[in-house]
Amino acid sequence: MSGSLSMLEQMKSIIPVLKQCRVLGIEVVEAEPGHLVLLLPYDRKIVGNPDTGVIHGGPLTTLMDTACGFAAVTALKEPGIAPTLDLRIDYMRSAIPGKPVLGSAEAYRVTRNVIFARGLAYHEGLQEKPIAHCTATFMRIDPAAVNNREKL
Repeated sequence: MSGSLSMLEQMKSIIPVLKQCRVLGIEVVEAEPGHLVLLLPYDRKIVGNPDTGVIHGGPLTTLMDTACGFAAVTALKEPGIAPTLDLRIDYMRSAIPGKPVLGSAEAYRVTRNVIFARGLAYHEGLQEKPIAHCTATFMRIDPAAVNNREKL
């Protein structure tokens, strides 16, 4: 990605526009080429089990898909789009009720057609005890092809 705005400023201007991120209150914490950290604040409306107060898996999936997807996009030299092809999440433990969750992701391989990413969901200071781990692939779409649909 390019432009006069820093990578962090670009992500802070794009991600809150996404409806699912706006509804969940997801915030951008860090952004570098091929790396992104997002924060999912704790909120009673995203609790899956009211008896325990544990966050439902759906918001965690959204957090990780968004983190990996935008890590993939920031790994590109030219601005583009990269829709999710595959997302696999291994849930390892419940999130601690009342605590926000961080989603850290990196794009570790960029090919002509596919971008590979991986990520962790964890609580601040507890990265060694992740809530979830994920791997994902994203289709790399040339921006010129989007503008000229006949190429697709």
